[in-house]
Amino acid sequence: MTVLVITGTGTEVGKTVATAAVAAAAAAAGRSVAVLKPAQTGLLPGERGDADEVARLAGAVTAVELARYPEPLAPATAARRSGLAPVRPEEVAKAAAELAAGHDLVLVEGAGGLLVRFTDEGDTLADAARLLDAPVLLVASAGLGTLNTTELTARELRLRRLDLLGVVIGSWPDGPDLAARCNLADLPAVADAPLLGALPEGAGALRPADFRYAATGWLAPRLGGTWDAKAFTAERQAP
Repeated sequence: MTVLVITGTGTEVGKTVATAAVAAAAAAAGRSVAVLKPAQTGLLPGERGDADEVARLAGAVTAVELARYPEPLAPATAARRSGLAPVRPEEVAKAAAELAAGHDLVLVEGAGGLLVRFTDEGDTLADAARLLDAPVLLVASAGLGTLNTTELTARELRLRRLDLLGVVIGSWPDGPDLAARCNLADLPAVADAPLLGALPEGAGALRPADFRYAATGWLAPRLGGTWDAKAFTAERQAP
């Protein structure tokens, strides 16, 4: 696996922190890593973006951003309103391929969910993943409502014949409620894909050194970690 596309079931599900954890685990294994953010919205020039945050947490990571739009909107809308050019899937695929030539792993982090539009013509992160022929990692929330958005995203990936590598819970709460505990078994069932990790709530607020040390314990071996989905689920499973 040279290129991995990382998307979420929506916004604020922990996608950037999950991307940082995957990057940190790969770096700990001695792999060179690049993170590519096709479209960053809601930030002005000079402000730190998601790719910068991944590099801050994960360490020696090449961070690349293709386009930035000042308003916190979907990339297509933000590009149109700002008068700036939108990002197209072909640009994303080309940039990822160039990074892959010099890195062992390239992480392409989307904006929001899988079908958030990059262009007014309807181009999305899914189109970039198809051009790259890259697997997709889905970051989901833990609690009530996550099963619907997870299953919808997984179905769309299958319709597009894209490989869903698995699901990572972007923020596992300190005090999980009944829905979250039940979802440990239900998420992989509705996604028809394995649960590949669970990041603790507040992981992104850790000191970078502590984040890097702990990251492998949050991710399954498929992502370079030691996390065991069966053991995690058994310990927290609802009665």
